[in-house]
Amino acid sequence: MCGILGVCGSGNIVGELYNGLGALQHRGQDAAGIITCDQQFHLKKGNGLVQNIFNQKNIARLNGNMGIGHTRYPTIGGGDAEDAQPFYINVPLGIAMAHNGNVTNYSELKKALEKDSFYHLNSRCDVEAILNVFANELASNNLRKFSPEMVFKAVHAVFKKVQGSYSVVGIIANKGMFAFRDPQGIKPLVVGRKDDNYAFASESVPLDILGYQLERDVAPGEAIFIQEQEPFFKAQRQLFSKRLMKKTHTPCIFEWIYFARPDSVMDGINVYEARLRLGEELAKEVIKRNIKADIVVPVPDSAKPAATTMAEKLGLPFREGLVKNRYIGRTFIMPLQEARESTVRQKLNPIRSEIKGKKVLLVDDSIVRGTTSREIINLVKNAGAKEVYLAVTCPPLRYPCVYGIDMQTKNEFIARNKNEDKIAKEIGADKLIYQTLNGLIKAVSIRKFASSNSPRNNKYCTACFTGVYPTKISDNMFKEIEQDRCKAQCSC
Repeated sequence: MCGILGVCGSGNIVGELYNGLGALQHRGQDAAGIITCDQQFHLKKGNGLVQNIFNQKNIARLNGNMGIGHTRYPTIGGGDAEDAQPFYINVPLGIAMAHNGNVTNYSELKKALEKDSFYHLNSRCDVEAILNVFANELASNNLRKFSPEMVFKAVHAVFKKVQGSYSVVGIIANKGMFAFRDPQGIKPLVVGRKDDNYAFASESVPLDILGYQLERDVAPGEAIFIQEQEPFFKAQRQLFSKRLMKKTHTPCIFEWIYFARPDSVMDGINVYEARLRLGEELAKEVIKRNIKADIVVPVPDSAKPAATTMAEKLGLPFREGLVKNRYIGRTFIMPLQEARESTVRQKLNPIRSEIKGKKVLLVDDSIVRGTTSREIINLVKNAGAKEVYLAVTCPPLRYPCVYGIDMQTKNEFIARNKNEDKIAKEIGADKLIYQTLNGLIKAVSIRKFASSNSPRNNKYCTACFTGVYPTKISDNMFKEIEQDRCKAQCSC
């Protein structure tokens, strides 16, 4: 999971990219980058938060009316500065690219590119493989007669060769901006417009902040090309789009559980409203277990909407019994387990007067490893809670995610071979209540803003709960992905 943004605007657009990336910081805290283009590329990227990487000096040199930006959450490679996006190459024409997702056949692609096409991939970032597949196909055309159809042909080659999840934004120097989404549409991508300007983003919030009207989602298997007309910068742009491959649309359901901002809309589904419905469905499971709590307390922030409707359905007071330090990042997307563990107590502090002597029903979005849940429950019990029940807005996570969430090894999951009672005992909860898979899908499946290009179905990628993957994943791929993550996490 990363954040991507592309802007095709008027004059220098680095300010829009910087502000837009700030709205996508929740999608990745490890690294960030911006590349702009006038008659040449201008790049700045590095490890850290957006506000720490960019300053007045490097922003001043990022000139151009087209640009793309990225915030990184590493799922492949070791997280070195060389792996930060965007990437660019000079031949053919000059192409820059950034993506959100995870290429499952990266090792195979890298070997093929270096052996058959004599490319050298200089990083462990999978977007470099996508970029070179795209460039290799584009170079096979007569580029003196450049056309949008050549871009679509290159994207189609990516769809045939690149497996996994990927939403991509990119620039072809002096030609235009392109965007595409993998054939299953696993990772989100939206497009917005402001007069003659266009923007692409992982979710709709940056468009709102930058004053763009959300036009629609980029459809699964679709490519969009925004062509700059001559003379450069001045003539009206043209948007070309083509659905190149049609497969079952299976967006990652975890976007609505945790990753996306609550004020976003993706694939026609309002994130905040989906989380409210998650609370309604989860309340049904609490009632079935005849749990009698005194108050409902969310683990901030993504569980707040669900906790609100849970409290309403159960007839209990809603209390913000845990206060979040806004200057500590999201623990789930921190790259190392040690960082997650040490951050929990820095991040959350209890309001003892709300908790002491009460039976507390905690609401959280998920349990992966159990470390964070254990720390939070201890925190609440030490604040004087009589009993602590934990309700989770998604089902038990049991299977590796190979599409861009950093839970890629089966041994990471506390629920892998345990039932609710055993997990509750291990994390110190008096009771544990999970959402059902049917409840999850029901809550997320109500569309209010679906565009004509968004397939209307209730199919989702739920592989981390069910073990059923929307793309073909071989046993060898699982082994390679697991080995890669183990090396990255044990680099010492």
